[in-house]
Amino acid sequence: MTDDADSADLAAQLTSENALGMWVSIGHPAIVEAAASAGFDFVLIDTEHTAMSLETVAALARAATAASDDLSVVVRPAWNDPVRIKRILDIGVDGIMVPMIDDAADARELVQATRYPPDGDRGVASGRAADYGENFVEYVESGHRSLCVIGQIETESGVENAEEIAAVNGLDALFVGPADLSASLDVFYDWDAPELEAAMTSVIETVNDAGLAVGTLSVRAADVDRAVERGFDWQIAGKDMTSLIETGRDVCAAYEESLERHGER
Repeated sequence: MTDDADSADLAAQLTSENALGMWVSIGHPAIVEAAASAGFDFVLIDTEHTAMSLETVAALARAATAASDDLSVVVRPAWNDPVRIKRILDIGVDGIMVPMIDDAADARELVQATRYPPDGDRGVASGRAADYGENFVEYVESGHRSLCVIGQIETESGVENAEEIAAVNGLDALFVGPADLSASLDVFYDWDAPELEAAMTSVIETVNDAGLAVGTLSVRAADVDRAVERGFDWQIAGKDMTSLIETGRDVCAAYEESLERHGER
């Protein structure tokens, strides 16, 4: 079940402690266990671009709880949709990261979807997040406020409106989605494009001035240093599928080289 302290700790880590997460697109508990063993602070479970169901998300959340007291769980829904968001939050996770936050209105809708009335429009339920009713009253009255709420800046509009987005009460951090942002700026996959560099710098400076931390995705270990150099406060580094594929390629190449070196082929 959601540990309020863990959720609050995650928000604090994103703000001041350079938290590091792993991107999870494979819906198997072993992936989460591996992230715990590797020493990540949190996992980001992606349901926007994967086939994962809510049942799978629940299984991964339970795996994280069992694997480590220190591994937080953040889930990305497919959209800034209060119905999708409340169903994820009822599972009992530490945070939520929502795509395509383009202006303050989007950010307010996101925060409202995580809050119960009178501050929001989240439907009341006694699911896993509230210990299946055992912690129901406390969770509805105050516990749910410890959720870590992250908005994604992924478009030119989001960059332009970063200051007003960061000013929305209830947001804990922002995240720059590099692929979508590069596409929005018409420089897709050109990580050295001046337009992309300027947009990232603008978001980091604007959002930091507002007192929030800004994160991004580094797909590979080799990308981590550049994100730190750019000034990002926290990262999600390493995508499970990419790591598996590239490690597999390295193993295959090593095997071929060994066979050639020893005269087998």
